[in-house]
Amino acid sequence: MSDEEYKEIFSIAFPVNPFLLFEDTPLASASIGQVHIAYLKTGEKVAVKLRRKGIKSRVIADIRIINFFNTIFKPLFSHYTKNSIEAVVSEFSSMILQEVSLNHELGNLQKFSNMYKDSGVKFPKAYASISCDDALVMSYEEGFRFDDKENLKKENIDFNEIIAKLVDFYTTQMLINGYFHADPHPGNLLVNKQGELILLDFGMVKSIPNNIRVAIIELIKAANERDYELYISANKRLGTIAHEAPVAELAEFTDKMFDIFSNENLSSESMQQLAFDVLEGTRNFPFKLPSDAIYILRVSAIIEGLGTTYIENFNGIKDILPILQKNIPKALGASDSIFETIVDEIKSIPFTIKDFKSVIKQASNGELKIEVSQGQLEWIAKEIKDYIKPIVLSLGFIFTSIFMLLYDKDLKEIALVLFSLGLIRLIYK
Repeated sequence: MSDEEYKEIFSIAFPVNPFLLFEDTPLASASIGQVHIAYLKTGEKVAVKLRRKGIKSRVIADIRIINFFNTIFKPLFSHYTKNSIEAVVSEFSSMILQEVSLNHELGNLQKFSNMYKDSGVKFPKAYASISCDDALVMSYEEGFRFDDKENLKKENIDFNEIIAKLVDFYTTQMLINGYFHADPHPGNLLVNKQGELILLDFGMVKSIPNNIRVAIIELIKAANERDYELYISANKRLGTIAHEAPVAELAEFTDKMFDIFSNENLSSESMQQLAFDVLEGTRNFPFKLPSDAIYILRVSAIIEGLGTTYIENFNGIKDILPILQKNIPKALGASDSIFETIVDEIKSIPFTIKDFKSVIKQASNGELKIEVSQGQLEWIAKEIKDYIKPIVLSLGFIFTSIFMLLYDKDLKEIALVLFSLGLIRLIYK
């Protein structure tokens, strides 16, 4: 920020200066704000994130521009590409508006720190009483960037251990608790001299719906066991593969991809090239990107990338599975002990009986309703649209030709051409 803007934001954020010392030169700067080192009057060293002046209005303008161009180019895209772009734009718009609110980040940090206080991972301590929407005051955490191999090596930090800790922590976040930090790039992940993992920046924190979480668990299990049918079924429930996708062709594609990524003799570059070659033949497959999966896939890709920084041929699936198998009952909502799980199941019996009686009653009264999945609904809507579209176009041509004849009989040649086009389009729709 310019000195003028920085001073203006500081005076708005801190009408009464709570600092003994505040360093004017920022330690770091990004799109939403910049971070300064400061010292409280009690002597504690803190990091202060200041929000950029007018950033919210600029973000709203960016969203409008993106939506404007998406509206213009939408007709050029296929049905599933169109849906995927809509999902990305919608998710980005929602998340970026939350990220420009430092009050929102403060809430995320407090909730996250409380939920994962026993995880063995460190988080900054928030000073809520002197924070506001324009400034977030946190304890200053020191460490090396996660990808700073040189300094981590000097400190004799065990690379395998910190990767295992990172994978374990993200498995717990995403697949057990369903509440995760969605921006784990190397600048937001520090490792201190004691080998402790420190997580920063809580602007992007996401919750995963339970049905999506269960689908991901099945996806990882199926990938490890090379169970193609379960893998494809889980993908369909996750929403990354359309309901009508051809199972046989998808199984063949999945088999090829598993062969590539389970080959420990290949370098990561060779794996990537082979994977791209296989993907080239799947351009017409009905893949899509649902909003719930956007940040899950993004975080998974970042963690995979961080893993390959230190471990050649790092395979996230293989590393996640032992952690997940240990925690599957918990991830699926079971209690810690078998006895507690049995007690919970016994307690739920009266509700199960009540639900069963309700179903029987509805069926006997002819009131039983059956719900179809979101994927099936999308497919039905697409099929109806594809069926109706040529009919509407044909009728448009025919009615236009009739209108032209009624308006001016001298236009009969053009009217005849339009009528013929409409009729042909209707017959060969």
